[in-house]
Amino acid sequence: MSTPMEYYKSIPPVAKTYAVLCLLTTGAYHLDLYDLRSIALFYSDIFKKFQVWRLITPFFFLGPFSLPFALRLLTILLYGVQLERGPFDKRTADLAWMYIFGAVTLLVIAVIPYIWHPFTGPCLVYVLVYVWSREFPNARVNVHGLFELKGFYMPWYMLAVDLLLGNRTKQGLVGIGAGHVYYFMSVLYPISTGRSFIKTPRWVSHKLIAFWGEGYQINSPFRNSHQGNPTNSADGVAFRGRSYRLGDR
Repeated sequence: MSTPMEYYKSIPPVAKTYAVLCLLTTGAYHLDLYDLRSIALFYSDIFKKFQVWRLITPFFFLGPFSLPFALRLLTILLYGVQLERGPFDKRTADLAWMYIFGAVTLLVIAVIPYIWHPFTGPCLVYVLVYVWSREFPNARVNVHGLFELKGFYMPWYMLAVDLLLGNRTKQGLVGIGAGHVYYFMSVLYPISTGRSFIKTPRWVSHKLIAFWGEGYQINSPFRNSHQGNPTNSADGVAFRGRSYRLGDR
């Protein structure tokens, strides 16, 4: 069994970074280092007072330390890591772009008054789980040792758990919707038409690895020292999509 430090070092960079930022944000809140209202998503303060950080900070608050917070953090460390080591293996920038695209989609959706929520971190976790459920639809998930569930139904199971814990389901439904937008535009639509509208931008795929110093992007000209010099026919491509067809799984 690995030590806590060994486990921490084994977590791939995208899931690790997001989980740590969420943990630090909630920890700082409990230490009274900031007021929640100062990081919430208030469009009036963004446009009138130019508090642009509000476009980012709401995604790192998963709630106060509690059972729902722990479940969301574990979700990032479990399903985020599986995505990073599975479909997004050697595609660190593409996975980071998934988070960014999901966040932007949630910001657009939040313009609608009824759907708006001051903290969008839980929504982004649902984006992550939804994409995982589409990538691993037939995975068998053991639920608390009581029964097994197909991966495809995992977002809906989490929605039911939120409901039982007394949480509002609006954030979960919005996250599932944003996750579907990403999966449709990045996987389903390109498979059916051969075209993609949300290719990973060059500033992400070509600059992220060099700036970050961690991870690996198969089509990036930058390589970390520990990555070596692997060769692959996909080098130089702006986006490396999945090669399977619908129904092959």
